[in-house]
Amino acid sequence: MKKILLSVIVAVSLTTFDLMAKEISSYESATFKNISEVKSALDRNGLTVVGEYDTMQNPNYHVIAYTCPTMLKNASKENRAFAAVQKVLINTKNKELVLTNPEYFLHAFMQNDFQESDAQKINKKLSSAFGELKGSKDSLDQDDIAQYHFMMGMPYYEDMIKVAKGENLAQKLERNAAKNIIFKIQTGDAILYGIAMPTEKGEKYYIPEIEGQRNTAFLPYMLMIEEDEAKILHPKYYLAIAYPNLSMGNFMSISATPGDIEEYMAGLFK
Repeated sequence: MKKILLSVIVAVSLTTFDLMAKEISSYESATFKNISEVKSALDRNGLTVVGEYDTMQNPNYHVIAYTCPTMLKNASKENRAFAAVQKVLINTKNKELVLTNPEYFLHAFMQNDFQESDAQKINKKLSSAFGELKGSKDSLDQDDIAQYHFMMGMPYYEDMIKVAKGENLAQKLERNAAKNIIFKIQTGDAILYGIAMPTEKGEKYYIPEIEGQRNTAFLPYMLMIEEDEAKILHPKYYLAIAYPNLSMGNFMSISATPGDIEEYMAGLFK
């Protein structure tokens, strides 16, 4: 009887723990500010702007990328360069700011190296810069972020795509991508680039197709050069982690997009 009671107690405890698991929003929204106000607010709070551009070639959706010493330190570890930046979307159409949530995206990109205290420090700076931050409906359970994949058989964070290998990769990329490079950051032994994709099959196609304009803070798409290899996050992973509420129907409507992104990025090294 005691063993049965103990089993029941353990089962109830585990169920309670699952029910209490913390949901982490992918994005946070704040009161609208214009471009110059956003950049000034970031600067005043120790967050350095590294690049900006109009996503989808649409001035209504302007993204500003920023970094700070905490992010750069974490991102200096092997295969962690994608954690070097966070971003703010200035959505003039809907008069709102949408910020990538450091607690969500740093967890996704740092994996087992994630330090919640570091993410909280950055969020404190963001709260100081922009006031009250409201979490988006797009979210994942805290315990699921590091091991996230869209569904069985789909890629995880570590399933990056190697789009080029060899010497002088940075020079090739910078020559070919030119004005489409939105930012460049050295972190540890890696260089992280943010690269716009202004093609017919790029952002201006696949974002409206899934009605994802208000969450384009995850752009520009990023590319990492480390140890003579150029890698991108697998699009089937990155688009899914950026839109955790994306339905299977939405995903299928852009089924060609992952291949288009890979082809575009690989083409920058030809």
